[in-house]
Amino acid sequence: MRALAATLLLAAGAASAALESPAADPVQLVLQRRSEGLFLSARLPLELSPAVEEVLRKGVPLHFLWKADLIQSRWYWLDKTVASVARTVRLAYQPLTRRWRLSYANGTPGASGLQYGLHQNFDSLDDALLGAGHVSNWKLVDAARWRSAGEQRVEFSFALDLTQLPRPFQLGLFNQSGWNLSLQKTLEVPEAVGNEAEPAADSSAEGDA
Repeated sequence: MRALAATLLLAAGAASAALESPAADPVQLVLQRRSEGLFLSARLPLELSPAVEEVLRKGVPLHFLWKADLIQSRWYWLDKTVASVARTVRLAYQPLTRRWRLSYANGTPGASGLQYGLHQNFDSLDDALLGAGHVSNWKLVDAARWRSAGEQRVEFSFALDLTQLPRPFQLGLFNQSGWNLSLQKTLEVPEAVGNEAEPAADSSAEGDA
């Protein structure tokens, strides 16, 4: 059964979101420090309300924003942002084929627009949401430009970008919990280089460049 609000389902105490469900799968975030740089893998269980799904079926796409900032702690001054990366995942329904389509781009929507370089098609919304909430080996910073000395952390965020909705849909949505889908999490950077297992992807998709 669909939840009563568009929800990022989290284990209790894991992070903040519009609604939490103790029965839901927990968020999985794995930060990996390798010789090539710093990488993030994530699995975020997503669930949409009937109202949000109805908007999708009417042909209005949703945009999910992934952001990660690598922060250097400094006792003598303000903390320093070492690196900042972002990606956008666009979810749309295709009425003619009755399929769901994800499109991926680096960066966030701006005046110049985004270049979506990868697309995936899914037979069900559930599978599409699994894809939208999953990232594997996302490089946050390259080793060549990363001085990893000192205490560092990653400030991670995931959110549904309401500013990308048509203006008639935006009116009043910022005050409706059903559209408040977001996650913020702080991750400590591992001190040692390692190869931890990434969160497993449960979705099967057909990709086309």
